[in-house]
Amino acid sequence: MKNTAGLVLAAGAGRRFGEPKALVEYEGRSLLDRAVATLRDGGCRQVLAVLGAGAERTLSAAAEAFTPVLNRRWGQGLSTSLKAGLAAVPERYDGVVVTLVDQPRVEAEAVRRLIAAAAEGTAIAVAVYDGGRGHPMYFAREHLGAIADGAAGNRGARDYLAENPGLVREVPCPGDPLGVDAPAGLAALGSPAGTPRPAGLA
Repeated sequence: MKNTAGLVLAAGAGRRFGEPKALVEYEGRSLLDRAVATLRDGGCRQVLAVLGAGAERTLSAAAEAFTPVLNRRWGQGLSTSLKAGLAAVPERYDGVVVTLVDQPRVEAEAVRRLIAAAAEGTAIAVAVYDGGRGHPMYFAREHLGAIADGAAGNRGARDYLAENPGLVREVPCPGDPLGVDAPAGLAALGSPAGTPRPAGLA
């Protein structure tokens, strides 16, 4: 088992919901609590969450324990949260599993499988659902700086993965990476199949 941290990107305003997505409830739990628990149950020894919009409210409402990372530039795109989160991963960890707050049907088993791939020497592991890449993703420590440097706007790790295909291992996973972008998306989670996000949005 690798010495692995977990990272939830949860800084967005969730304007279509009228509150940060981290606070939106699905099946009786907030999306943030679900994401934190998924990483912890999957084997991450410490979970960090990047907060931005409504950070104080989100932090006070959380039921799950995590290390908060404040991103004051959250409005400038997802990449700012990824940069802040990767920079905050303590040095004692060999790598980090990154997930998005708005994908509540991602399973702890996916996290376990990524960590297992890392233990076999994989530098970057990406969850795959029905042949399509999604989240979570594992990044070994030695690549965190380069991944952060390559992130811009709403583009996260995508470019770095595309430039270094030999480092990437695709790991078939159970679950569903369907993202929730609006209240109607919560109803869509009841459908039998979701729509994976493009690779590398982390």
